[in-house]
Amino acid sequence: MLNSILTLSVSGLTIKEFLYCSMFSIIFGCMMACVHMYKNQYSQNFIFTIILLPLIVQTVIMLVNGNLGTGVAVAGAFSLVRFRSAPGNSREIAAIFLAMAVGLANGMGYVGIGGLLVVIVGGVTLVLVHLPIGRKQKLFRDLKVTIPENLDYEGIFDDLFAEYTTRNELRKVRTVNMGSLYELHYHLIFREDKKEKEFLDSLRCRNGNLTVVCGRIAEEKDVL
Repeated sequence: MLNSILTLSVSGLTIKEFLYCSMFSIIFGCMMACVHMYKNQYSQNFIFTIILLPLIVQTVIMLVNGNLGTGVAVAGAFSLVRFRSAPGNSREIAAIFLAMAVGLANGMGYVGIGGLLVVIVGGVTLVLVHLPIGRKQKLFRDLKVTIPENLDYEGIFDDLFAEYTTRNELRKVRTVNMGSLYELHYHLIFREDKKEKEFLDSLRCRNGNLTVVCGRIAEEKDVL
């Protein structure tokens, strides 16, 4: 099962061997696509890529039969992969590399190894999806509040933060509107049982209904 199905004959690769490996590449690609779609956000184009990539990589490997050619083909196959203009998330990158690894195994005739790789990685992925490992348990928020210059921003919202957040940090203060206003920049962790709208309404009552901006933190590794 773990041996190569390709025969090293003088005539080279046969059409039967190519079609056999291609069939398994497409099957494995569909299996990986199904795993990737399970409880995950995805695009149609990315699913097409996952299905077709093992077949493409397999063909590249088969076209350069031989040890030296295989090494060149591996480097070429990895360099041919161009990610979309929008950066992919870590799960998409893992799916891309899995598809290339399966295509490499099938291209060298190790269909059994390619199938085992899909089953093992797919099984581990499905298990991890149902585990709470790495899930975002905290509601990180980036908050910008504008206040008049006659208000002292030190501790002005402490009672609201104590009620609606578990942690807060004032990251930056700057003047706006020719120095007539202050813009306070906070990083917060919301309490799960509190509503953001109530919190924002309380801020608006405190700052005279001036601008309040609340959103997700772009780089959560830099939070608090």
